[in-house]
Amino acid sequence: MVMASLFDELATLPDPRDRRGCVHPLSAFLGLVALAMLMGRTSLTGIARFGRQYGAPLAHALGFRRGKTPSVSTLSRTLRRLDADALEALLSRWLKARLDPAVIDQISLDGKTLRGSRDGDAPGQHLVAAYAPKVQAVLAQIRVDAKTNEHKAALRLLGILPLKDKVVVGDAMFCQRELADKVVEAGGDYVWMVKDNQRGLEVDIQAGFAFEAAARGVAAAVSP
Repeated sequence: MVMASLFDELATLPDPRDRRGCVHPLSAFLGLVALAMLMGRTSLTGIARFGRQYGAPLAHALGFRRGKTPSVSTLSRTLRRLDADALEALLSRWLKARLDPAVIDQISLDGKTLRGSRDGDAPGQHLVAAYAPKVQAVLAQIRVDAKTNEHKAALRLLGILPLKDKVVVGDAMFCQRELADKVVEAGGDYVWMVKDNQRGLEVDIQAGFAFEAAARGVAAAVSP
């Protein structure tokens, strides 16, 4: 089976724009953004400059009809209208088709805030991401909106990931009973950090390790 290219996957994203007056095909638009970001241009200004730098040959190769790539304002306006969840889903689908699940033995959860635009037009977005260190790839990420919190977003994220025989790692932010249950129910294991603000749990963990150490000491003392 021939795997779809990234460009092919991007072409499946629903176009939120009114067809009347659309100058740039969405597939060409997204192809430019992806290519520019892979080349290290991560700002709207950098992406627009990248398109101008390579000019008509690149524009025609990507599918722009007029041989001209979008301006900063067009990039900003169009990107803000895209369905972020649909885009994330297709990127995850494209990536998973190229990864061997058996190679991934650890999944790390992490929360991060993306920087917004300087003038406030595009505010920073907070995300929860699942990262596979062995293959150095983000498997999926979910935006955290104002109506939820990180551990609720992490629950949704764990629900779309294959967790069987995987170890899920996270900091104290993810040390929640619901998340632990979700991982175990899916056939995985977890390692969470515990901070002083969960004093009862911290004491229980210390007591558990102390009990194991004492049991090993007793076993060593009575063994012939």
